Amino acid sequence: MSNEPIPASGAVSEPRTTTDARVIAESDTAMAATTASTKGVVIFVILAVALAWILALPLWLGQGINSPLFLPVATATMLTPATAALIVVRFVEHRRILDALGLRPRGSAKRTVTWLAIAFATVLGLCFLSLVSSAVVGTYQFDVVGMSGFEQTFRAQLEHLGKSLDEVGLPLRVLWLLQFFNIATAAAVNTVVAAGEEIGWRGYLFPALSNRLGILGAVVTVGVIWGLWHAPLILLGYNYPSNPRLGVAAMCVLCTGIGAVLAWVSQKGGSVWPAALGHGTLNAAMSSFIAMFGDADFEPDALAGTIMGWGGWLVLLPVAGLVCWSMMRPGRKSGA
Repeated sequence: MSNEPIPASGAVSEPRTTTDARVIAESDTAMAATTASTKGVVIFVILAVALAWILALPLWLGQGINSPLFLPVATATMLTPATAALIVVRFVEHRRILDALGLRPRGSAKRTVTWLAIAFATVLGLCFLSLVSSAVVGTYQFDVVGMSGFEQTFRAQLEHLGKSLDEVGLPLRVLWLLQFFNIATAAAVNTVVAAGEEIGWRGYLFPALSNRLGILGAVVTVGVIWGLWHAPLILLGYNYPSNPRLGVAAMCVLCTGIGAVLAWVSQKGGSVWPAALGHGTLNAAMSSFIAMFGDADFEPDALAGTIMGWGGWLVLLPVAGLVCWSMMRPGRKSGA
């Protein structure tokens, strides 16, 4: 699911007012973006994509997404953008890693916590509203009253563990409500691995490109690169099993839309961490919401329904446009 203003390496005096702090932060961001070299950007993209393909080779040569290696490979792949960014910043551009990649939060702790909360709530809201828009156009079907989709999924999970629903000892509605706690917990845990992507995409690439292409150009370019980076797994049938090739294009659209949101929370929050939490929330809520709110008799196609398909983009893309406008509005540097 870099967009953040990154502080310059030079020291600055303590801002005296809120206005001064904002001006300094924006100035720092612009200066930091200029220190990312064109050579560094090219090497970063090549490294991130090449590492993703190298890690996926055992799957391509073996059982694909059915391989027992799939989960370790997918997890390791999420670390490749951060790996590429660290190599480039340290050995190609010779910059300070914490500041260059947005790892050091700027501003107050309150600002950081506020934007972490906004990132979580925004992505959670997008995951749900994308189901609503999909339902409106007929590519998703709700069953919140009967909870048939949730019951079917939960029973299947219990059967895999050799248990039954009766053994759990809790009403289905209570178990359904507990899923929100599980999603919040999973989002926090996922943030650790999601940071492996966000350090690269929002920590390094977005600020570097926003200085050259502007906010909108950077959002689209990073989104396409990020989407294509998923190709080694998607072409094996992951995420879009009905049409993997078209799935790569769909992933580019999804990554552009959600990437704009992650860039926004990162920029406003002053570090890469709101983007990492937002990305972790997306991974936690996306499939969980499909099961929690869905009808067991209706199987949505990822290309058409949910946030991953065109039905969900009816919500995602307008929101992406809105946050791009927010980042581009008067008074903002293009690299911020």
